[in-house]
Amino acid sequence: MTSKLSAVLPDLSPWRSSRGFRLLWVQGLVTYFASSMAMIALPLQIKDLTGSPLAVGAMGAVELVPLVVFGLYGGVLADAVDRRRLILGTEVGLGLLATILLVNAALPEPMLWPLYGVAAGVSACAGLQRPALDSLLARIVPHDQLTAAAALNAIRWQLGAIAGPAVAGVVVAYTGHAAAYGLTVVGFAVSALLCLRLDPAPPAHDADKPSLRGIVEGARYAWSRPVLLGTYAIDLAAMLFAFPNTIFPFLADDLDAEWSLGLMYAAGSAGSVLLSLTSGWTSRVRRHGLFVVFGAAGWGLAVAAAGWFTHVWLVLLCLAVAGAGDMLSGLGRSTIWNQTIPEGLRGRLAGIEVLSYSVGPQLGQVRAGAMAGWTGTRPAIWGGGVACVLSVGVLAAVLPKLVTYDAATDEDAVARRAAREAA
Repeated sequence: MTSKLSAVLPDLSPWRSSRGFRLLWVQGLVTYFASSMAMIALPLQIKDLTGSPLAVGAMGAVELVPLVVFGLYGGVLADAVDRRRLILGTEVGLGLLATILLVNAALPEPMLWPLYGVAAGVSACAGLQRPALDSLLARIVPHDQLTAAAALNAIRWQLGAIAGPAVAGVVVAYTGHAAAYGLTVVGFAVSALLCLRLDPAPPAHDADKPSLRGIVEGARYAWSRPVLLGTYAIDLAAMLFAFPNTIFPFLADDLDAEWSLGLMYAAGSAGSVLLSLTSGWTSRVRRHGLFVVFGAAGWGLAVAAAGWFTHVWLVLLCLAVAGAGDMLSGLGRSTIWNQTIPEGLRGRLAGIEVLSYSVGPQLGQVRAGAMAGWTGTRPAIWGGGVACVLSVGVLAAVLPKLVTYDAATDEDAVARRAAREAA
């Protein structure tokens, strides 16, 4: 019985073998909880100050451009400077931005414009930090434990995504915006102290200085690798066609189940957590491209089913299955990136990843809202899911190397493993 459980439960090898991974895991969990406080309090404060849904929605537009621009530049920086220093610096920056929110909330009449300024600043810091965090994983975790590390990181993220907003909502409701921002400041301070304990992660001795040419080199490398290109393209297509979150309120109304709205938003995360908690088997799989393809196709099928069914509990079940599919695809993408990308390009390719996971959902929300206005809510959901499945099938046919990817035989993966063992 114990052996069967161990084959299903998450593989804890990265946690046991790498001190750096343990520090990053705890640091990330603290950061998620700290960010959740501000993530809930900030739009609520804008709502309280303006009473305008448009003013709240404008925060997303303010955040998008800094995330894209600084995400690309952060990828170049991650290849050119000490990644630990970059992560630490951005954590300090996030703490200072949270302090601005705290001071503003404590004023007799809080001002509106600092909220947008801080939202843009937080997005810029996140864009700078994410490539350094993502590219550090392959340096601190053994090559054959990268899938397990991705699964453990997913558990961390989902814990933050589910529990963080729930705790933040209670804090904001009962203690106010200032208290939530104060806890955010404390969280980032703790996170920065954990970053100080990380080992230095200097760049290669021959690393180039940050430049636009470096971004172009990273993009050229990604374009020349069909396996990498497939991971980006499939993720972008899945989010573009089958990301219906923005129209969940209308779906709840259509099903005459307004009470289910919160569950709709939580269902995907619940499915992701379930897959992560039973991910032990993924460490023994070498065909990670199939994870990407089947996971994204499963996401699309489940979203299509959620739009088709009329019973609210079946809809919620489908959304949970969709979350599990998205997590499976994410495990495959993360493993392929960490197994195949050369050390000197990891930061720049992680910067391109920022575009994949940020632009796709944003465009997907626009697609869902526009199509819902034209065809109705449920056709917009099931139609997007069908389009996702079809696009994944086309991309898999056009980029067959992604489907046939094998960690034991892929040229790039073998080269990265040999380089790691030599180091």
